[in-house]
Amino acid sequence: MRRTQQGFTLIEVMIVVAVIGILTAIALPSYSEYIRRGHRADARAGLLQAQQWLERASTATGTYPTTLPGNMTWTTDAGKRYTIALNPATTSTFTLTAAPKAGTAQVGDKCGNLSITNTGVRGASPLTGGATVEECWRR
Repeated sequence: MRRTQQGFTLIEVMIVVAVIGILTAIALPSYSEYIRRGHRADARAGLLQAQQWLERASTATGTYPTTLPGNMTWTTDAGKRYTIALNPATTSTFTLTAAPKAGTAQVGDKCGNLSITNTGVRGASPLTGGATVEECWRR
């Protein structure tokens, strides 16, 4: 009577661990970029919302306001990874900027700070990792 052995050999277990390690090394950066892209989209939406608010206020009063309402700046919203700031050059021009909050994963984002002006010019700086302004505003 022959006994059959059950279980895995050390080599088999090491191969499985190596495959899991390789898959994790590939998947984790992709997932992190996916999450950053989602928060970047949230920042773009916030900038566009603030821009629309400023345009409506300008239509009503004839000039752009020099400050944003507190709920549009996201400074106290813990769920947001960006803060939105209004940089009025004059009461007839403005630049809105979405900057990553300190201590969040967005600080290392390849698009840096997103911005939009009263004329609709979109920007992003500093760009890293081969990113372009168009890519940052599209994805």
